[in-house]
Amino acid sequence: MKTQSFKLKVSPAIGAVSAEYFVPEKSRFLFTLAHGAGAGMDHSFMVDLANRLAAAGVASLRFNFPFKEDKKGRPDTPAVAHETIAAALQHAHATHPSLPLYAAGKSFGGRMTSQYLAAHPDPAVKGIIFYGFPLHPAGKPSIDRAEHLKEVKIPMLFLQGTRDQLAHWHLIEPVCASLPNATLVKIEGADHAFKAGKKDVVSLLVKETIAFLPSWRSDGFPCGSIPGA
Repeated sequence: MKTQSFKLKVSPAIGAVSAEYFVPEKSRFLFTLAHGAGAGMDHSFMVDLANRLAAAGVASLRFNFPFKEDKKGRPDTPAVAHETIAAALQHAHATHPSLPLYAAGKSFGGRMTSQYLAAHPDPAVKGIIFYGFPLHPAGKPSIDRAEHLKEVKIPMLFLQGTRDQLAHWHLIEPVCASLPNATLVKIEGADHAFKAGKKDVVSLLVKETIAFLPSWRSDGFPCGSIPGA
């Protein structure tokens, strides 16, 4: 697997942020992976997810939002987050134009990604994968944050834990049911951080992600299989 660390230029006003490609030898897809509000691109969950996606033939581009790059506690405004996501998508597509591009994100990163693509549809992006969509703040159940999803016209995969306090199941289920392009997968017993006792949740997330993607068989792996799993 090839890795490449570099500085992703966002804009003259915002500057650049850290970024890293993981590109397996036989890549079939490319993801941008946006981190959540509580941890940056090098958090163990993000790195583990990228490694396991690579083992399944999915290349990835992880990147920091400016607030993490600058070691600030408060997440960026949507405008800044959207510019960062736009830069990552543009760089990924320009660097690997032959790979189908998907936008993915953990929590805040996923929500900022879908907000951006709802307002700025990009024909290069084939779908969105949410690793825990933050439907509402903890202790404040609502569905207001889902309103923009109606404007997203590409396939969306929601991987949601049943114990997620930022997306109560009785709310996220009807939201996804109302979206014609949405697929909702229940991760039994997992919380917002995808902790579920001793269960290897990341392997399950990757399995469901691969099942969502268009199938391939060119190297002999069954559709939806994870080599080495």
